[in-house]
Amino acid sequence: MTEEENKTVDQATDTEAKKPTEAATEKTEAKVEEKAPEATAPKTEETKKEEPKTDAKPAAATQRRDNRQGGQRGRGGPQRGRRKNFRREKPEFDQKIVSLRRVTRVMAGGRRFSFSAAIVIGDKKGRVGFGLAKANDTAAAIDKAIRIAKKDMITLKLTENNSIPHDVQVKYKASEVLLRPVTGKGLAAGGGVRVVLELAGVDEVGGKLLSRSKNNINNARVTIEALRTFAVKK
Repeated sequence: MTEEENKTVDQATDTEAKKPTEAATEKTEAKVEEKAPEATAPKTEETKKEEPKTDAKPAAATQRRDNRQGGQRGRGGPQRGRRKNFRREKPEFDQKIVSLRRVTRVMAGGRRFSFSAAIVIGDKKGRVGFGLAKANDTAAAIDKAIRIAKKDMITLKLTENNSIPHDVQVKYKASEVLLRPVTGKGLAAGGGVRVVLELAGVDEVGGKLLSRSKNNINNARVTIEALRTFAVKK
């Protein structure tokens, strides 16, 4: 073979070798073009998802401001509405504390402290009661005294103007009281006597302590005993 023939053969082999390589490069370029939009698509979705995060910060800040200012979203809004709708039931009897003190009892191991409560209860319609009790706590002593007063309630038989029918004078221990009907002056009494007469609903009555005792417990008790003469027998 001549040199020219050899050159033509070499050129043909080179062209045949280049063809598969060109086809391979074309395939790889096509794959890259196909993968490129798939890779870019989730990035756009992620950016879309990340956008509302920037809007959430001012919403949280406004909610915190509402909570500080006591808005409807905060603690103050719904609770205030509930408090307005809440209504306390009126108790059956009105009550007043005549005496509340701490007392001691000396034991072998030392002193023991407790509380003593004296309470007068009444409905201001002719029913009144007195209770005296002791307990380790003030609340327990008051509850116990109220229970005792309810058991010892008396119902009074009063006149048309809520007064007593006649004069009465009673003595209880060191206390002595005089009650008499008075017209046009209202309730004229003081101390424990006035407390009992007010809760009993007695008007137009004058009360006077004939003794020098300043013990409110005995003064309240002697008034209860004086009103017991006008009580309705069960």
